[in-house]
Amino acid sequence: MNQFQRLKKGERAAKYSTLTNLFLSITKGVFGLLSGSVALIADSINSFSDIFASFAVYIGLKLSQRKPNQKFPYGYYKAETLSSLIIAGVIIFSGLEIVSESFQGIINPQPLKIPFFAILVAAISVAVSYLMSIYKQKVGEEIESPALLSDAKHSLIDVFSSLLVFVGVLASYIGYLSLQGVAGFFVSLLVIWMGLKIGKNAVLVLLDATLDPKTVEQIKDMALTVDGVVDVHEVKVRSSGPYIFAELHLETKKEISVEKAHEISDIVEEKVKNGVKKLETLMVHIEPAEKDKLRLALGIENNNGLKSVPSKHFGKANYFAIWDVRQKDGKIECYHIVDNPAKKMEKKRGIKTAEFLAKEDVDVILGWDIGEGPLYVLSNSFIRSAIPHGETLDEIMEKSVKGI
Repeated sequence: MNQFQRLKKGERAAKYSTLTNLFLSITKGVFGLLSGSVALIADSINSFSDIFASFAVYIGLKLSQRKPNQKFPYGYYKAETLSSLIIAGVIIFSGLEIVSESFQGIINPQPLKIPFFAILVAAISVAVSYLMSIYKQKVGEEIESPALLSDAKHSLIDVFSSLLVFVGVLASYIGYLSLQGVAGFFVSLLVIWMGLKIGKNAVLVLLDATLDPKTVEQIKDMALTVDGVVDVHEVKVRSSGPYIFAELHLETKKEISVEKAHEISDIVEEKVKNGVKKLETLMVHIEPAEKDKLRLALGIENNNGLKSVPSKHFGKANYFAIWDVRQKDGKIECYHIVDNPAKKMEKKRGIKTAEFLAKEDVDVILGWDIGEGPLYVLSNSFIRSAIPHGETLDEIMEKSVKGI
């Protein structure tokens, strides 16, 4: 399902919700007035507010389908979030209206005129609200629409409010007249609480607050799996309707070319977008990584310690001397000699040697006659090459400090 289809499906659900709420509001209002049920009239007011709430979702989803333009380069997705804020205001207002009606029902309770129809309408309202809540929740989760999910929660509140009304009307019928008002009062508290909750979330989204730390970590973890990425930081995510926009800073080895850095950026963007389906845009900022130490390697003929002689052929080197150089003062650390596992291979000896050095996390390889294939592997592993200067390992190590 593409972006347009998702929004269209949400728009259809919001339209059905608007029509259903219109039906419930009129039905409960008519029978509330005929029966004299304060609780049913209060619930009718609640359903009337739902009409505007569902219509706001409909308008928001409709606007979200418009393509980005010069004036709105990030699209119209926040129209849906704005509709959530309108929903919250309507919910809170209807809650306050129910408070007023409920107090009248407690202070001055009136007997019902046609209790059977009032009870029946309240029961129908419970069933219809429940079915609409399930439907909107399912569609909202499928298209990841915050406005539709908010409206689904609103419908779930309607289930409880209608249930309280049903109990209140039934209690009034058997003689407990003031329980209608009590039921209406508890409905109002529930309505106001949900309105505040939805409103808070909508305001935070409009202010670009990060509400999904798990997605931030997910984006960071996926970016770190791309070859050439040394570190990822300043991952920022903001919601806009059913979608999110993100940006991050990634560090690569400073030796790589600009072209290679952009290639890494494209791979990161593609990988993250494939992993986070609701991601609309990912902005990648590339920075050169500042390493405390550089790891150097040199192919040598024999293992005579610091007096070892360098090998003239990359793949045929019997051993490799590997050492770390601190960038701030050029001090050599962690010197050791390792066997070349590819030296006796008949084919692809140079390539296998390059792969071995990549696993050793080498930054710079010193040597001659490396060959096109091994150089390609080294380049893809972000290892640069340089010509060594000196006759023995200790001389080359000392001079390499000045040359890197």
